[in-house]
Parts: sequence; structure tokens; C-alpha cells
Amino acid sequence: MNGIDRLREFVATNGTGMAFDLLFAVCWVGLVGILFEFVFRGGPQWAYYLMMLAGIPAYFGFRWSVEQATQPAPDR
Repeated sequence: MNGIDRLREFVATNGTGMAFDLLFAVCWVGLVGILFEFVFRGGPQWAYYLMMLAGIPAYFGFRWSVEQATQPAPDR
């Protein structure tokens, strides 16, 4: 199996997850960019970087909440 075949198999297996990851990253960076361009115009550079860094726990929190919401309800 050459590299192209492995890449095709990887994308076929993880395509939906990769698309979700990319969409979240683009939305997060766009939102932070818009906030610091228009709302916090004179904000410090460290706050901008801190907001970008906050995207990491926000991503995992969002993924966890989606997994929790899509699980079936437990039987009582």
C-alpha cells in the first residue's frame, strides 16, 4: 500500500471528523478575529492570543457536549 492509498483510507475513515474539526477551527478563528477587529479594537495582543488559545478547551468541551447530547437516554 503506497502513501496515496493510505491517505485515501485515512480520509474515508475520518472524513466527517476532519471536516468538523476544520469547521470548528475556521469558525473559532473567524469569531476571535471579528471580535478583536471590531469589538475589542484597542485590546492587548496577549488577550488576542489568549482567546485563540482558549479555542483548544472550547473545542474539546463542544465535542464532549455533542457526544453527550447524541447518546440515547438511559433506561430507568
